[in-house]
Amino acid sequence: GLVIDGRTLEHVLHDSLQNIFLELTEKCRAVVCCQATPLQKSVLVKLVRSKLKAMTLAVGDGANDVSMIQVADTGFIFNSLVISFPSCVLQAVMASDFAISQFRHLRKLLLVHGHWCYTRLTNMVLYFFYKNVTYVNLLFWYQFFCGFSGTSMTDYWILILFNLLFTSVPPIIYGVFDKDVSAEILMELPQLYAMSQ
Repeated sequence: GLVIDGRTLEHVLHDSLQNIFLELTEKCRAVVCCQATPLQKSVLVKLVRSKLKAMTLAVGDGANDVSMIQVADTGFIFNSLVISFPSCVLQAVMASDFAISQFRHLRKLLLVHGHWCYTRLTNMVLYFFYKNVTYVNLLFWYQFFCGFSGTSMTDYWILILFNLLFTSVPPIIYGVFDKDVSAEILMELPQLYAMSQ
């Protein structure tokens, strides 16, 4: 990893040293900036996103991290006061994607819930694609049956019930109950998170 302070970061963010700094950051697994201004943090995240084309995760603990969290692809706020939402943390919570009370919960949020969310979303997209292909296929063959007259195959209320009741219940049940791998295995094998993508 790389730890850099605010004074050094100020010099590095100039145009002449950006490429050297980005080459160095590519070789690191994590970059930690300490004692940096909110503007420096956001510029650094924006630089990494634009030049390296990398996905960024910004983790902060207060209102001074709002600009960095808004620039990043995913923003986390962690603070022991996040449950009571004092005014100094509320702004950061509203800007972030996730708010957690302790930093140790980040691992479970990413590895377990992130994996489950990813698999559920991919299966739901496939389900809706299959549902729409099936319905459009029925309409296509019905037009051959009715001589391409443009008549409707079903009443509108049947179509509404089809989309509302018959095809919305399975994804909801699937989204609530499906867990392809248990939480314990996902915590023990973090490689499964990368493999699912």
